[in-house]
Amino acid sequence: MERKRSVRRPRRRQTFAKKCKEYARQFIAFLFSNVGIILLVVGYTIAGSFIFMSLEKKYHMKLKQDVYSTRKMYAEKFWNITMDMNPFDEKVYKAIMMDELYTYQKLFVNFTRKGYDGFTDEETSSQWSFAGAFLYSLTVITTIGYGNIFPHTPEGKITTIVYAIIGMPLFLLYLSNIGDIMARSFKWVYANCCLCRWCPGVSRRRAERRMRKNREQYVDYSSGESSKSSSNYRINIERPSSSSQTQESKESSVSDEITEIDGDDESYDVQTVTVPITICLLIMVGYICGGALLFCRWEDWKMMDASYFCFISLSTIGFGDLVPGDKIFSRGNDFYSEVLELSFVFCSMYLMLGMALIAMCFNLMQEEVIHKIRTTVKTVNNIFQCKKRNAN
Repeated sequence: MERKRSVRRPRRRQTFAKKCKEYARQFIAFLFSNVGIILLVVGYTIAGSFIFMSLEKKYHMKLKQDVYSTRKMYAEKFWNITMDMNPFDEKVYKAIMMDELYTYQKLFVNFTRKGYDGFTDEETSSQWSFAGAFLYSLTVITTIGYGNIFPHTPEGKITTIVYAIIGMPLFLLYLSNIGDIMARSFKWVYANCCLCRWCPGVSRRRAERRMRKNREQYVDYSSGESSKSSSNYRINIERPSSSSQTQESKESSVSDEITEIDGDDESYDVQTVTVPITICLLIMVGYICGGALLFCRWEDWKMMDASYFCFISLSTIGFGDLVPGDKIFSRGNDFYSEVLELSFVFCSMYLMLGMALIAMCFNLMQEEVIHKIRTTVKTVNNIFQCKKRNAN
């Protein structure tokens, strides 16, 4: 008989639309992965920085030009008043100057309400630089909202509303995923470093489980051997060497299985371990105190004020009475403008990492509370069952 030749069917080439659909599906799957969500949040915040810079920077440049023109106009006005006072009368001169200074003061209060930051450079806007806009974008999606930087143009206000509607759920998704990853990682570190073999409670539980598994495995092995002994008695007498080899191989397989059980026992400890609430609280307090020390050096704040700022920021309360850059704003020159941008960048990084750390601690504390409640309920049920048995 002649063999039928196998004819390979040519693969159908995917159309351009199907390829685009497949690439889009893979891209969306990557975006909603753990790494993708981090990149998405960072990219969304950076995009918001450029958007708000383009919307608000021109307004602030014009505001600075108006401030400069007003200052120049009043300097000339004061000079003209001084020159026109002839003969010089001190009382009249002071009265006129006080009226003019009062008007000048009201103008500058109005400029401050419009967003004037006190810097004299007309070409740069310290508040709406990239670092300042990045911090503003981050405070919008984290719902902190310090209030020291806010949009003044109608376009900026509308963009803030749309930006927050999209950004807040995205940041909550970031906190959920990153908090879960950090919680699992910390549990692994805690189980392998803190819950060591020399810890009495953990080692005792492991020994009890190991003895129980060994006993069950030995009982299963003994029952199997006793059932086979009657049928294999003859063969065992004639071939003692093969029986001993079989016995050794079975014993070795039993020991291997016991070892595997012990290995599973170790991983079981890691998966079911709960971190005490006190450790979670210590982590949060340590992170707040560490940030407070850095802000003390950076912003010249007192330790109490810096700790208060870190707590208010990480809890997303954000009163706005203390904000990064306050001391740097008051010094107002080009060098401190660069330092101000670094302060904004550091504050943004501190907030992103800190809020993920807080989410991790809340996740671990939730597991610990649920574990305690289940243990309490089980204990109460056992007590009631014991009372019923004693009553019967």
